[in-house]
Amino acid sequence: MADMELSLEELAEKDGKEGRPVYIAYEGKIYDVSRSKLWKTGSHMKRHPSGKDLSVDIGAAPHGPEVLERYPRVGVLKREPAQANEETTLFEPVFKKLPFLRRHPHPMTVHFPIAFMLSAPFFTLLYLITGRPAYDTTAFHCLAAGVIFTPIVILTGFTTWLVNYRGRPMRPVNIKIAVSLLMLAVSLGVLIWRETVPGVPTNLAGAIYLLLIFSLAPMVLVIGWNGAKLTFPVK
Repeated sequence: MADMELSLEELAEKDGKEGRPVYIAYEGKIYDVSRSKLWKTGSHMKRHPSGKDLSVDIGAAPHGPEVLERYPRVGVLKREPAQANEETTLFEPVFKKLPFLRRHPHPMTVHFPIAFMLSAPFFTLLYLITGRPAYDTTAFHCLAAGVIFTPIVILTGFTTWLVNYRGRPMRPVNIKIAVSLLMLAVSLGVLIWRETVPGVPTNLAGAIYLLLIFSLAPMVLVIGWNGAKLTFPVK
């Protein structure tokens, strides 16, 4: 029996709503994932809608396409000539060979500035409590590491946004960009300050210094919260 052929428009109707089956396509093959608990609402992880060709998404997912073999293959995707050049970018050949480069570089690198930018105020606080210079030195080194990694993460974030979201305006992305640039400016300024004036400043200068370095923690939390909203939507 020949495989059923569905166009993208016909596939879109299999969205799991109003009792309809849940179909997804991968590399031209269509799978019925209706019995999967992760697809029962018609979307997967609140990110991937059914009734779509998810070849790119699955190629960049933390699991491989072998999970689809658990579900019945019900047909093939009808390819239309106009689709051949759809959403083609300069990097598409690279992404085809190394699909993890499409989404993973940003999540892989983002943990470093998060850790370092939170560690800098944490060890500064320990220094204020204990008076031990070693904690102040550790805070300085963490700050320096955060300054080094932040531009890398900003670059991978921009790349992910342009490649996967086509650079379209998005509130969480706008907030992440603005706060990330502010955090980089503040951390770089504090680092240069400490290089020029060794030791934690005193009096008014000390208060300003502490305000700046402790401001890194809420900035990291704002950036992380908005990144999480993109990765794991709550709605």
